[in-house]
Amino acid sequence: MIHPFRLLYVLLLAGLTASAASKPNVVTATEDLAALAREVGGDRVTVEAIARGYQDPHFVEPKPSFILKLQKADLLVAVGLQLEIGWLPPLINQSRNSKIQPGGSGYLDVSASCKILDIPTGPVTRAMGDVHPLGNPHYWLDPENGSRIARAIAEKLAQLDASNAPYYSQRRADFERRLAEAQKRWLARMAPYRGSKVITYHRSWPNFAAYFGLEVVDYVEPKPGIPPTPSHTLDLINTMNREKIKLILVEPYFDLRTPNSIAEKTGSQVVVLMPSVGGVKQVQDYFQLFDYDIELLVKAFEKAK
Repeated sequence: MIHPFRLLYVLLLAGLTASAASKPNVVTATEDLAALAREVGGDRVTVEAIARGYQDPHFVEPKPSFILKLQKADLLVAVGLQLEIGWLPPLINQSRNSKIQPGGSGYLDVSASCKILDIPTGPVTRAMGDVHPLGNPHYWLDPENGSRIARAIAEKLAQLDASNAPYYSQRRADFERRLAEAQKRWLARMAPYRGSKVITYHRSWPNFAAYFGLEVVDYVEPKPGIPPTPSHTLDLINTMNREKIKLILVEPYFDLRTPNSIAEKTGSQVVVLMPSVGGVKQVQDYFQLFDYDIELLVKAFEKAK
């Protein structure tokens, strides 16, 4: 005969195991999408990201552990626009998980829900560098797109887990309310610097710049994905001196030697902004991503006065 307390423990453990097993298992391509999935999924889902926030999401080394994650996934959330083209499709294929294949019930490309910039109007060739033919994939750096992504994930979770649909809807509405409040704060902080001209290393910031009213004049890369060249660097120095541009925005995974050299010759500042959640320990969610970058920018603009 089983002792009553032991029976209670077994039943409780079985209930917890069943509860954990019943949670939709969400795998996202990046930490940014994972942060937004956690906002709407709460404690009713498990969420894991593949790419880390400090990595260049264009270049992620595929690992066997990623295949194991995808094998267990009920939902895969991708950035799309070919951002992950070099590493995610092979992992999806090798997972042999029919749910998360493109077009499957558990595959979600959130770019379809977002405002996309830099869509080429003519033919795209390799001579143009690593141009994304479907548009710029760094769209999550516009908080309006953050809201659109959260809504798309909530709707997909509601389809996959209908019993918790009201919960996901409530979580999404609460996130949108908090995001709207944060947007007012961010816009107020950046308002004095609307129209300011900046240089960026890579084309990571068009959505961010458009939302906050910054003008990206040129790039440290002569073409997307192409390392700096001496001739382009000289042209950039001349442009910055002529137009009195004082900020160079750089992602954390690029070499700082050329930006620092340009800064020395132009009296400008190199600002290492975080393009993704998890890039530094202070940035653990979507709100902290904007808080961190905006405070860095405000300090830099004030120093440049």
